[in-house]
Amino acid sequence: MYFEDYESSSNTEHRGEDVFSKPVRAGKRTYFFDVKATKGNDYYLTITESKRRVDKDGQFSYEKHKIFLYKEDFEKFSDGLEEVVKYIKDRIPVTESRPNEFTNVSFDDLNKDS
Repeated sequence: MYFEDYESSSNTEHRGEDVFSKPVRAGKRTYFFDVKATKGNDYYLTITESKRRVDKDGQFSYEKHKIFLYKEDFEKFSDGLEEVVKYIKDRIPVTESRPNEFTNVSFDDLNKDS
């Protein structure tokens, strides 16, 4: 989790009490699943997508998109998400990305010609 993400996100969102948080790093993005409590002690979920960017001046900034999901919508949201994920997986199977494969070369092998 980027500390800057967590710090600045609390300045712009509704002021719910933090109950539970689960950051998920996925490539260049981090997703935050945050359970919050209302003043009446009712829970809701915020889902934040955060992507770290480098500005023209070399400074880092974070592009964020946030969804507020309330418990009365959990089931419909979950059903819809499951359906579209299944649709995508059925049509384009997930393949594991493989790092570039290199030949095992030792440091000593590189220095033999020097």
